[in-house]
Amino acid sequence: MQEQDMGKRAMVSAWISLISNILLTGIKIIAGLMFNSKVLVADGVHNAGDVIASATALGAMRISSQPPDEDHPYGHGKAEVIGASVVAVILFGAGIFIGYHSIAALFEPMPQEHVLALVAAVISLLWKQWLYMYTIRIGRAANSQGLIATAKDHLADVYASGAAVLGIGLGLIGEHWNIPILSYGDPIAGFVVALLVLKLAWEMGRESIDILMEKAIAPEEIESYAAAALRVDEVQRIDRIRAREHGHYIIVDIRASVDATLTIQQGHDIIRLIKGAVMKQEPRVYEVLVHLNPWYPDDLKAENLTQKDSGNKS
Repeated sequence: MQEQDMGKRAMVSAWISLISNILLTGIKIIAGLMFNSKVLVADGVHNAGDVIASATALGAMRISSQPPDEDHPYGHGKAEVIGASVVAVILFGAGIFIGYHSIAALFEPMPQEHVLALVAAVISLLWKQWLYMYTIRIGRAANSQGLIATAKDHLADVYASGAAVLGIGLGLIGEHWNIPILSYGDPIAGFVVALLVLKLAWEMGRESIDILMEKAIAPEEIESYAAAALRVDEVQRIDRIRAREHGHYIIVDIRASVDATLTIQQGHDIIRLIKGAVMKQEPRVYEVLVHLNPWYPDDLKAENLTQKDSGNKS
């Protein structure tokens, strides 16, 4: 029930992000055109890309929440990872866009800034900062790759809006105090932001590719799953254990050694106990695939990956 509630909260957060991006895109572009603010128009165009990113993340989250079916027996969790990859590509394009226009602006006459353009940029900055904090908190709680990607997209917008505030603010100060060089603070700040956005896109894209390529999760997490399985009395040794992320959940593969004289029914019951122990250890584990190997007393030290103390069994 708690998992369903968290999933609903994640979907609500995704809808809030999408609607917010649509509103902010309109505000920035209209205010930028009205007050001839190139940085605000550029930020608005960048925000239009965020609308696509938010819609992509929302669609991916809806797909990933569907239960397993005949064609996708392991579920649809990787839909969120694919969505996060798309967001990373959009962020990369936004970084190139911001960087190009920032460099081009250095060779153009600096436009006259308007205080209302600064107000629009400040509103965008505060709004995006709140959206980032809200979505990253829920995304991490729900382990939603799509929502985490959306949150990182908001963070990139915080950088971009911060550059707009800085650039417009420096332009206004330069006009008021007759310091023309301050007008160039806008494109310089924009170029720095472009580098930060590109870095964010690279990290997000690399993380998505790792999950799609089924990179193993952290060794300490795998060790905790092995320890949980070994707490089942009948398990003598963990011969092999693997785990991988599948979107917002984890799938674990375990090969465990048990007494060779046990019946099939006893082995079946042990498998259920192992699954329960691992899933209790980590709520994100959605599936535990267990294969049992026969164990004899002379095998205790053979291929010793993870085993109980010899004093525990006789």
